[in-house]
Amino acid sequence: MTIFEPAIRWTAVSVCLALAGAKLSAGPSEADLVTPTMTSDAPAAGKRVRQVAPEYTGTEVYHSLYLPTDWKPGGRYPVIVEYTGNKFPASNSSGEVKDANLGYGLSGGTGYIWVVLPCVEVGRRANAVTWWGDRDATVAYCKDNLPRICAAFGGDPDRMVVCGFSRGAIATSYIGLADDEIAARWTAVITHDHFDGQRSWNYPTSDRASALVRLARLRGRPVLVCGQNATQVREQFLQNHLGLAQFTFLDVPMKAIFRIPEGNVIHPHTDLWLHRASPQRDQARAWLKNVAGDPP
Repeated sequence: MTIFEPAIRWTAVSVCLALAGAKLSAGPSEADLVTPTMTSDAPAAGKRVRQVAPEYTGTEVYHSLYLPTDWKPGGRYPVIVEYTGNKFPASNSSGEVKDANLGYGLSGGTGYIWVVLPCVEVGRRANAVTWWGDRDATVAYCKDNLPRICAAFGGDPDRMVVCGFSRGAIATSYIGLADDEIAARWTAVITHDHFDGQRSWNYPTSDRASALVRLARLRGRPVLVCGQNATQVREQFLQNHLGLAQFTFLDVPMKAIFRIPEGNVIHPHTDLWLHRASPQRDQARAWLKNVAGDPP
């Protein structure tokens, strides 16, 4: 199926177990979200489907599209754009577009179109499950396909939030702020567990100075930095650069939210934390609603 078928303030948030008497859920809950399985069906409300861009016909390169349960033709919806983590079996992360969870947890399945974009492998025949593959192709994929998706399904180009877990958290900047053109697309950014420039990795321009050049393209827009050690990102890296964006830092106590290992959560480094009710999930969703506005 192709895509064409049918200055600034910062806030450190570290919510403890006893805050205002709130209790975190420790153990499975019938209310836990379950990410819809990706299918090859036609796009429809409440479905998550596999799509192949026309320039990648005949390859295994694809993205996924989820239309919210309240989606209707002719509506205009904010868009959550996600990049996945690396393949990392120790935390049950496959690196695959089809296995992403963060954006669905943020929306709860309603109000927002959710798109998971690929990192395109070198050779442009498949999605890369570890790091960036062909970075130029990965950036171009985003630039080419987001306007198509918005035009076809009512995505609001003025309300697009880019998010990611682990590799995907870095990708919000390394890919999402790669140049001025792609950076201009985003209303806001959400990262979970890792942040571009916090440390160097084994790929070009992962150093702090290069990351700061990318982050400068935010031009003061809102950024929610989530993670097990979100305040460390501020203290160890961003403390002297808080004017680059409207930063909010949200520490997520994974071992209080889950009894690890528990079900699919076998490691605290996971994109499933938003699938369970917690004060931190409430904070993240309220932040998202504030920056992206109310869906129609």
